[in-house]
Amino acid sequence: MKVAIVHYWLISMRGGEKVLEKLLELYPDATLITHVCDPEAVPDIVRDREVRETFIAGLPGARKHYQKYLPFMPRALEQMDMQEFDLVLSSESGPAKGIIPRPDAAHVCYCHSPMRYIWDHYHIYRDSAGRLARLAMPHIAHNLRIWDVTSAARVDHFIANSSFIAQRIEKYYRREAEVIAPPVAVDDFRIADAVDDHYLLAGELVSYKRPDLAIEAFNASGRKLTVVGDGEMRSRLESMAGPNITFLGRVPFDRLKAEFARARGLIFPGEEDFGIVPIEVMACGRPVVALKRGGALDYVIPGQTGEFFDSPTVTSLNAAIDRLEAHPTLTDSAGAIRAHAEKFHGDVFKERVKASVDATLAARNRV
Repeated sequence: MKVAIVHYWLISMRGGEKVLEKLLELYPDATLITHVCDPEAVPDIVRDREVRETFIAGLPGARKHYQKYLPFMPRALEQMDMQEFDLVLSSESGPAKGIIPRPDAAHVCYCHSPMRYIWDHYHIYRDSAGRLARLAMPHIAHNLRIWDVTSAARVDHFIANSSFIAQRIEKYYRREAEVIAPPVAVDDFRIADAVDDHYLLAGELVSYKRPDLAIEAFNASGRKLTVVGDGEMRSRLESMAGPNITFLGRVPFDRLKAEFARARGLIFPGEEDFGIVPIEVMACGRPVVALKRGGALDYVIPGQTGEFFDSPTVTSLNAAIDRLEAHPTLTDSAGAIRAHAEKFHGDVFKERVKASVDATLAARNRV
């Protein structure tokens, strides 16, 4: 059986690329298809196999400005010859699922998210774009939406990375999706011997992740907060933060693991498709305080692995932290929290994806 794995672009190693690594482990002889690949930015498991790029890679400055070529990506995918492949696995967040497989081939799409910039985040992206982009986006996004829904019909089976994304797939594509959480490197993390008296905010400091809400809440409560990460909001956040809040910026991985393990808990104030960092913190035995929306609904269990706050307000967030501190299970049961995180182990991911793909192949063979 010849297998192709289609991934939108390979210019960094983030959450979507960690999923891709596990898919490549599952199908070590698969051909990798992508719009553009930077060999210096990817691990050996990607560099060591056949990589076929679409014509996007040949356009000027594609490795740096690949997103500017978004309008051409549907045509680039459809020009790829897929006739040799019996199974296609697409990893979708940017345009990836729109290849045209053989009629008798199986196509399974692991969807990190329908393209945010043409669906529910369209107005956010348009409002933050430059003048020319704002003028062009209504036409480009309209055509991309039509193609995106049309190409969804070419997929035999959708897998969503969270229940939240499964809902979006149903809304925009009118397709059901199986939910399989992305893999987390649980074995990289350990429970610390002692815990400090501060909470942790970790990740990109960008507006949709709502780091400002965490700063405001900790300003109001006076609790200690350590902020790990960088981004466009950092200077603004530092200017509004009180003396109880410390900014570390980007830190090496060993330091990051130590921060995860020694914090009283993680503050997760934004709505995200899934969220790898909360699972990594749980792998250190620490609880998570999260907004009751998005991917966090799949792994935060109130009173067991963390607490939810219902609305993105200072009062609601601080009330959730109060509940966490009053609950002995959340402060004393690091082992139970880590055991929950192990359900998201990379081996579990591979087993579930393999079973899903096998079931899709069996269904195709019965047709």
